[in-house]
Amino acid sequence: MQKIRAWGASAAGKPLAPMTIERREPGPRDVVLVILFCGVCHSDIHQARDEWSGGLFPMVPGHEIIGRVARLGRDVSKFKVGDLAGVGCLVDSCRACAPCAGGLEQFCEKGPALTYNGTEMDRKTPTYGGYSTRIVVDERYALRIPAGLDPAAAAPLLCAGITTYSPLKQFNCKKGDKVGVVGLGGLGHMAVKLAASMGAEVTMLSTSKSKETDARRLGASGFEITRDDKTFEKLAGHFDLIIDTISAPHDYNKYLGMLRVRGTMVVVGAPTEPSPVHAFTLITGNRRLAGSMIGGIAETQEMLDHCARHGILSDIEIIPIQKINEAYERVLKSDVRYRFVIDIASLRG
Repeated sequence: MQKIRAWGASAAGKPLAPMTIERREPGPRDVVLVILFCGVCHSDIHQARDEWSGGLFPMVPGHEIIGRVARLGRDVSKFKVGDLAGVGCLVDSCRACAPCAGGLEQFCEKGPALTYNGTEMDRKTPTYGGYSTRIVVDERYALRIPAGLDPAAAAPLLCAGITTYSPLKQFNCKKGDKVGVVGLGGLGHMAVKLAASMGAEVTMLSTSKSKETDARRLGASGFEITRDDKTFEKLAGHFDLIIDTISAPHDYNKYLGMLRVRGTMVVVGAPTEPSPVHAFTLITGNRRLAGSMIGGIAETQEMLDHCARHGILSDIEIIPIQKINEAYERVLKSDVRYRFVIDIASLRG
């Protein structure tokens, strides 16, 4: 085992602080990444504070990881030393069940090995995330970072990017489609960029007029304020697809009413309270309400390649690890446009 510098939470709700963790020695198909950058996802905050319960402590968050390959197992063929590589939300799965065989490792029937706040597939060895200097991962669960993608701004693609790319692909977003994006934050800004890159006519649906300039810069051709009930009347039956990124409680029924016949609203945000849905909101117009959770390894690679072709990156603010607790508070206040990324050089000293 190797001792590695990290920052993490020693217990639920404790401020993040320096700690030492252990990483395994690489096996035949493992790659060792020297971590360069790690994005800060809102779910990091939920889990470090055990707001979803079941947290494993000590916990080192971080599942938007970009690093450089420093060492290879003898059977690795996908990478060479010096390559840029990424690690997203998963580091392993059973590899044998139907979801794994179908490229949906995130739904592994035995439960995937999450990048942090989980265990390896032995169900004993704890996993630790990217707020650390190195990570060891099987090459099958590491992603190639295409040339031309800035590594810092590419880090959030490994969660925010795939979380929004996957539903756009699942529901066949294409040129000419009318797509609404609810909420302009870490997820929402990626949804706008990606939908626009697929040729959709994108409308940002926001409570804040101050975000209109950014929304249009990111690729939205329309901007509507959702604090005004007249907006819902104006856009009734308008959208082919809505991507809902909001994690605060809100009325799904209002947004469902904006869908055309057989339109779909996909929930990728996770409100803390249940959201009632009226049956006739769905029945009238054969509307669909769906959910989507990240993507499998192959789809994540597809997303990275798409972003490279279209020049898509996350809008980021780079911070040293020493400012992570301050960054968490700023995320909760929506005081970031639109994703914090940790420069892990600040952890190496």
